[in-house]
Amino acid sequence: MLKTSPIGPFLETQGYLILDGGLATELENRGQNLHHRLWSAKLLISDPDQIRKVHLAYLHAGANCIISASYQANLQGFMAEGLSRKKAELLLKNTVKLAQNARDAFLESKRNQITSDLTPLIAASIGPYGAFLADGSEYRGKYTLSSAALRSFHQSRWEILAQTSADLFACETIPSLQEAEVLREIIDQTPDIYVWISFSCSDAGHINDGTSIQKAVSIFEGCKQVVSVGVNCTAPRFISMLIKKIMGSNLQIPIIVYPNSGETYNAEEKKWQGTTDPLDFSQLAKEWYKLGARLIGGCCRTGPDHIKFLKRVLSNPASF
Repeated sequence: MLKTSPIGPFLETQGYLILDGGLATELENRGQNLHHRLWSAKLLISDPDQIRKVHLAYLHAGANCIISASYQANLQGFMAEGLSRKKAELLLKNTVKLAQNARDAFLESKRNQITSDLTPLIAASIGPYGAFLADGSEYRGKYTLSSAALRSFHQSRWEILAQTSADLFACETIPSLQEAEVLREIIDQTPDIYVWISFSCSDAGHINDGTSIQKAVSIFEGCKQVVSVGVNCTAPRFISMLIKKIMGSNLQIPIIVYPNSGETYNAEEKKWQGTTDPLDFSQLAKEWYKLGARLIGGCCRTGPDHIKFLKRVLSNPASF
């Protein structure tokens, strides 16, 4: 049986929930080379404490929720690296444990301070099938895969992460209607797990496979486990219009947005191009909040400074 939505206390107490920023971005800023099919998940094998340190940095920056390093971590990917299934399962579970360790350290550091009674949340990342392919498919949403095969891919990771103490699941960077439909089926069959759904969008009205954002979010109508719907890993310039379109749908649940920095990704060269300013990002977030977004953070190419400025803006009503 479902307990109270984990995001409810944050929205009731402060009116918003601040997410973290890009995990891989901050790992790279700290000198980690992530040019690998597993991307940030490769550090789960070689140096997992680096992931814990980034989670902790986001908590100190003001994040109310940190997302586990399971976005590109899956059984198939680990086993392709020569690991046993048992080892792959342990690594997946460890993504949540690392986040827990970071949260414990953060709470301990604040033990003697007057702080909110709200305990930061841990969201277990459920990345798209395209992330496993490591060829930029999540930016296109065109899979040559049956729904049954796609369901099998997601089911194995889902069942393992369901054994952890994550507060909820983050089904993120979803680029296609087909994948959304598969995830809805899995959600319906695991009624004790809360979930948010965030799509990756190619413009101000469509997810990456060309489906309208209104049709995409409508897949989750009537699903009590879905606590928020929205977009991530999408250019900031599209976010306001996407919020308006989602607000016009029949879903009466909070909207989540955590766009990338506005830079563009070259999938062939595996490089980001352009620049970003954390202060500019936080100023845009004021508009997103006014339009109805209540869960706000950053995705690729955003870091702790983006979250720090975001918290400063959202916690100051006078700035609106």
